[in-house]
Amino acid sequence: MAGTSSQRVSSKVMGRLRLASQGLLGTGLGSVPEAVRWMTASQAQNLQEALWAVGLRVPRAGLSDVRAALDSGSVVRSWPMRGTLHLVAPEDLRWMLGLTAERLTRSIAGRHRELDITWADIEKCRDVALERVAGGGSLSRTELFGVFEAAGQPTTGQRGIHILGTLCRHGWLVQGPLAGNQQLLVAFDEWIPVSRTLERQEGIAEFMLRYFQSHGPATIRDFAWWTQIPLTDVRPAFELVRGQLVELEFGDTSYWMSPETASLLDDRVPGQRSVLLLPGFDEFVLGYQDRSLVLAPEHANKIVPGGNGVFKKTTVAGGEVIGTWARAGSTRSAAVVPELFDDARPLGPGGLATFNKAAEQYLAFLNT
Repeated sequence: MAGTSSQRVSSKVMGRLRLASQGLLGTGLGSVPEAVRWMTASQAQNLQEALWAVGLRVPRAGLSDVRAALDSGSVVRSWPMRGTLHLVAPEDLRWMLGLTAERLTRSIAGRHRELDITWADIEKCRDVALERVAGGGSLSRTELFGVFEAAGQPTTGQRGIHILGTLCRHGWLVQGPLAGNQQLLVAFDEWIPVSRTLERQEGIAEFMLRYFQSHGPATIRDFAWWTQIPLTDVRPAFELVRGQLVELEFGDTSYWMSPETASLLDDRVPGQRSVLLLPGFDEFVLGYQDRSLVLAPEHANKIVPGGNGVFKKTTVAGGEVIGTWARAGSTRSAAVVPELFDDARPLGPGGLATFNKAAEQYLAFLNT
């Protein structure tokens, strides 16, 4: 049932609502596959950061649990949108690619011309790759590039990664089990034998509903940016799901979220004393076109120094990004060091004790 909330809220409350919808407050999510499925798609170009992003949302999950999910194929990592690696549920990947791959292919056509990649080259690489991984086989990226080279397809100067990305976007290859800190490439249809099929508008509507459920409160423009699906396609699909969402007006902008998240407004939204140590590239920061609700614009450069595209780990207190953090030392003797934006400003009402508890949770994850 649709609804509209007219309550007056602050940006910190908006941030805590997002923490709640993302499974970062309260009881969390029940398992690693459940967490990935709930988040719909979670940024994962840095594998180690992505593993912690999942573990943070699943109480008592350890690093070995998240790695096991990748090894079993109950979670997959590919390029479902924005040309960026994400973790997704295996049954969702093909229909997501069906919504996003064609537009991305058009956007990088110029780069493929610069790299002298033709469609005949893609087909040649597809054929030799599938021949090598057929019947449950797998290849490291280095081995796969060697296969391309042997077939007369150079892989230098980003040519290899563009070919690989294209093969994955078209559902011929997918990243499979881990070999150390790298993933092996496997045949898509063998690794993901069952895929859901959705028509385009149906798929956009489901994508959007799940995004607002797991990321709300968020705007329609946030979703369009997140998926790179044009607003002209997003708006009509939104009409199919708006009845299952609640609207919240904030700063003259309409935000949308699930009724479950909106119900937190009936009482005091939890998390006032929370301190969370989020990984770099976490969806709490990267899952929105406008990040100013949770990250003051004057501090944005401290998260992505020089705009280099590499997002640092963030310290979040009470729904607001208040600094970054770093791990010092090796896994077994590591310590967590806060780097606050304002040294004179405390770590929120929870203080240092809450930060230390969050640090203990992170270190326990690494050793489990």
